[in-house]
Amino acid sequence: MEIKAIKTYENGFMKQTFAFGGEGMEDLDESVKYRSSIQNYLIDTGDEVILVDTDMPSEAPQMEVDENTPLSMGERISDYLTALNKLGYEAEDITKILITHKHADHTGELRQFPNAKVYLSKTEAEEMGLTGDNIVPVEFKDGSYHNFEKSEKIVDGVYLIEAVGHTTGNSIVIAEDEEMFYMFHGDVTYTDEALYENKLSIVFEDVAKARETLDNVREFIKNNPTVYLSTHTPLGHENLENKKVIDLENPPESIYP
Repeated sequence: MEIKAIKTYENGFMKQTFAFGGEGMEDLDESVKYRSSIQNYLIDTGDEVILVDTDMPSEAPQMEVDENTPLSMGERISDYLTALNKLGYEAEDITKILITHKHADHTGELRQFPNAKVYLSKTEAEEMGLTGDNIVPVEFKDGSYHNFEKSEKIVDGVYLIEAVGHTTGNSIVIAEDEEMFYMFHGDVTYTDEALYENKLSIVFEDVAKARETLDNVREFIKNNPTVYLSTHTPLGHENLENKKVIDLENPPESIYP
């Protein structure tokens, strides 16, 4: 199995109040900023080429940023298809797409892959109005996966897991390879610092479920060697490149933008 990051934005930032403020702003400092970016991921099993999320729409304008901006994705360095091509893949190579949730920065280029099977929770599929022979609305029929209650096996070693909160149909993806677990989580946290500090961001549809999901993610990480693959911080691709197993008791020193 090969896992690769598809990088499209870099040199962004997010304020601590955005990244940590979902359950209250006490003791948070708006002047503290963390690095931000966008990267999605590809899983090549040898038999299947699977995308996890599909980036921002290519026509999305560059975001205007000022001192009040809570989150900037940064500068676009590539459109999604070009970034995919640089990794050695064409759109026609993609066999499956796993969507963590409905937001446009995770689904923007689905249209480029009409022949790939698209897996996402039934809730998100209905909210997005996705229909067609290539759409697979997942109902998590395969029971529990470790400490997560609901899962669906996509292929050997790759699972879509219910993880509600950020949206009402939110999912995460876990891939197993060489006794390690790679967790593609969409936006359970926006930066890894929030994972270590056990903080929710301010973006969610159900705060109680978002808290439950973060608790479950942290429990899984405590009990299993996990590489945490974020979408909106360069720590995502850095963790992948270094095969960094998360140790919640020993957070790395932050690199600030």
